[in-house]
Amino acid sequence: MTEILSSLSGLPWADTLLLPTLSPLLAAATEAEAETGPIVLAGVLLSLVVIYIASKLGGELSRLVDLPPVLGELVAGVVVGTSALNLIVFPESGAMAADSQLMSLLQWIGGLSPEAVTEVFKSQSEVVSVLAELGVIILLFEIGLESDLRELQKVGYQAAIVACVGVAAPFALGTAGLMVLFHVPTIPAIFAGAALTATSIGITSKVLSEIGQLKSAEGQIIVGAAVIDDVLGIIVLAVVASLAKTGEVDVMNVIYLIVSATGFLLGAIFLGKFFNSSFIAIADKLQTRGNLVIPALTFAFLMAFFANVIHLEAILGAFAAGLVLDETDKRKELDLQIMPIADILVPIFFVTVGAKADLGVLNPAIPANREGLVIALFLLAVAILGKVITGWTTFGQAQLNKLAIGIGMVPRGEVGLVFAGIGSASGVLSKPLEAAIIIMVIATTFLAPPFLRIAFKGSEGETAAKADPAA
Repeated sequence: MTEILSSLSGLPWADTLLLPTLSPLLAAATEAEAETGPIVLAGVLLSLVVIYIASKLGGELSRLVDLPPVLGELVAGVVVGTSALNLIVFPESGAMAADSQLMSLLQWIGGLSPEAVTEVFKSQSEVVSVLAELGVIILLFEIGLESDLRELQKVGYQAAIVACVGVAAPFALGTAGLMVLFHVPTIPAIFAGAALTATSIGITSKVLSEIGQLKSAEGQIIVGAAVIDDVLGIIVLAVVASLAKTGEVDVMNVIYLIVSATGFLLGAIFLGKFFNSSFIAIADKLQTRGNLVIPALTFAFLMAFFANVIHLEAILGAFAAGLVLDETDKRKELDLQIMPIADILVPIFFVTVGAKADLGVLNPAIPANREGLVIALFLLAVAILGKVITGWTTFGQAQLNKLAIGIGMVPRGEVGLVFAGIGSASGVLSKPLEAAIIIMVIATTFLAPPFLRIAFKGSEGETAAKADPAA
């Protein structure tokens, strides 16, 4: 703030007109920053303590009942989030500082004013959200490293078919059903139908990795289809968001997204063949700690940045970076070095996904929820059926576990919540329809992991995973 005042001083118009007005405001802002800065850090640290304790308890309890640990982390997020304890809550979910138990504790400890607590709440939530985003970027980078590009290419056409059917079927069934059965207007129906197209690659790939099926043919088809699904989801989201704002679709924007997404993924994989030798040479020349993991993360973050700049998801860039480095001779060593980083950041992502889910919309005692529950049952049926049938689009592969492929495409996770959030912000969705979408997202996110494990039960990969806990 003082730098701003210094840069303006000396200018005649500033000395006489602007500075007398700005000086008290800037001084007050500086005092506020000095007051809240340490408390923001305290809030972030306390939030991480809650998140890590919840994630470990949830993961361990899930392991005890033979369920994927990621499911336990999601449930733990619900418990500490807006649905129960209100320890981890976020402004974008409609919560205020007064709703957060952690903020009440910090206000009592720091003797903060209500205005200061609000600022601390916003800043703390932003930091935790950024850490969660870093967590999913690291997760997708790790999944890319664990995926075999050659195997992924072998199932490329099958993954593309699965993804296209997995987008088209739920979108068509959901939109038409809402309009015919519930008389929902066209644009809200299209928006809700679009929310059904999403697939959470983060949740599915984590479960596949935990049960030792990531490198199986089914696992590669699911991951490949989820990546393509994510690209298609971005395009669908752009279309419906444009439709919600203007009532018409920006065709040029849709074309741009299709070309940029396809070009980015294919270009990254193609250029990776030339990049690998340079990466190994750089890593071999560096002599200090982190000589391998730092260049790898730099590359991953750079790819995520480029994806974000061209209006794609950052996680696609991180996944592409993992696929590229999977071809290097140091892949196994890099895998081991990435694991501790993933153990630190990835639980933040899954706990925050659960924390943002508001199970209050499931309460039938509230009259406003009842219509939403009926619509939600319809959306849930379409959401499950529209993805499960994709397993049977893998023609000519009788030995494949088609049910597992279909179930692997079911969870909507954070992607579905993004659709719901944008629809809510645009004012397109009615309260019952918004609640129905949230219920669908929550249900598919929690149902898919245990059913995916059941679908793979008895396979060789499951046995190997149990025999080797590090798998």
